[in-house]
Amino acid sequence: MRTLAPGLDERFLIDDHEPVYLRTWREGGLDAKVEAAQVELADCKACPRDCGVNRLLDERGVCHTGRWPYVASAFHHFGEEDCLRGQNGSGTIFFSYCNLKCVFCQNWDISSQEAGRELTADQIAELMLRLQAEGCHNINFVTPEHVAPQLVEAIAVAAPLGLRVPIVYNTSAYDAIASLELMEGLIDIYMPDFKFWEPDSSRRLARAWDYPQRARAAIAEMHRQVGVLRFGPDGLARRGMLVRHLVMPGHAEEAAAIFRWLHDTVSPDTYVNIMGQYRPEHRVPGADRYADIDRPPDNEEMAAAVAAAREAGLWRFDERWR
Repeated sequence: MRTLAPGLDERFLIDDHEPVYLRTWREGGLDAKVEAAQVELADCKACPRDCGVNRLLDERGVCHTGRWPYVASAFHHFGEEDCLRGQNGSGTIFFSYCNLKCVFCQNWDISSQEAGRELTADQIAELMLRLQAEGCHNINFVTPEHVAPQLVEAIAVAAPLGLRVPIVYNTSAYDAIASLELMEGLIDIYMPDFKFWEPDSSRRLARAWDYPQRARAAIAEMHRQVGVLRFGPDGLARRGMLVRHLVMPGHAEEAAAIFRWLHDTVSPDTYVNIMGQYRPEHRVPGADRYADIDRPPDNEEMAAAVAAAREAGLWRFDERWR
């Protein structure tokens, strides 16, 4: 009898899974993906900001990113969910800048200003292959929303050169459907963070009034492509969607609405990480206009969020392995 990782449910087990981009490559689909990605860059609608600039000519819109992404860092990340980090870490590649303007951003030093350096598709592919060679269990693109077309180009380089691990798309969920359609056949694991339910909250705290509707559409599309999260016998994620929700002070009703929507509209089997690591950062500390979120969530708020998710009918929650 085989041994499974702690808490692994046989219903969500994949014995043998090949990353989906390898099939796309073998079937000759990568060239068409790259061509479509470059068309999107020429009149940029890569994210919901719809700037319309020609990024092939290095023009820049809201995200301050031109032809090539700024890469802030690439390393073995041991702070991700256990099903991603495993023993050797998740191979995270952090992209600078962001299409959201969250006033509380904990990574504001790279999301709101230039950090790292611009890398071409070949150079990003080289990073991916290095992280794989060093033992990382996956390649984890962090904040990819505004550089999705360039990531298509990088995957098209890396696949023929030997990339063989799953690719994680780690996003705020402020994604354009066109970009997600480009990623179909390339991404095995989507990891969106559903932040806000109310437009007033997203307008005030992320400078994007349409975030809730965009996030719902994006998460539904991600689920259509990959389904619910499934694992190998070792407990590592192989394919599917993992939804994060960052618990914030005073936003209990929005969290409950998000959980109900995930259960009723996406799937009762949606895998959810209810995160309690919010802390005031960036523009929040000491600002009167953000006094309501100038503290971490308390124990009661965390317990209420978990209770709301369970009451909604969700049951697959991320927990640290013992």
